[in-house]
Amino acid sequence: MTVELTLQVACKAPDLPTRAELGRWVAAALEGRRRGAELTVRIVGEAESRRLNRTWRGLDRATNVLSFSAGPPADLPPALRDEALGDLVLCAPLVRREAREQGLETAAHWAHLVVHGTLHLLGYDHAEPESAGAMEALETGILAGLGIADPYRLRSAGMP
Repeated sequence: MTVELTLQVACKAPDLPTRAELGRWVAAALEGRRRGAELTVRIVGEAESRRLNRTWRGLDRATNVLSFSAGPPADLPPALRDEALGDLVLCAPLVRREAREQGLETAAHWAHLVVHGTLHLLGYDHAEPESAGAMEALETGILAGLGIADPYRLRSAGMP
């Protein structure tokens, strides 16, 4: 598995994941679904997250992760089509705040959101209850393989 990851850090924040951690989490989400990928992970503050969320989703608030698919051109050679995946934009202050509020380890929450965003880049969705359940089950399995507890179970068990 080859993951070509470009990391952009556009804000100052404590406890940011390393390029190696991000690459490991992306690779876990791709395992068995793709040979490899090129993608950019951009870590931003709340103002940029809010602006992007408003522009692309019509929601005037910051969000924890946004996924932008690369959508390779049809005339791209087949060998390259499997590489370009897209971009993930993660809001560092929101990730940290959510982890604290939900009683999660910050690194585990980062991993979950990177896996979640990568699955979106692969075409998975959670708009409908059936697809949401399937996506959550997939995320849970990937996270378990990384040694991370099921974040959905923690929430349903009454964790904050």
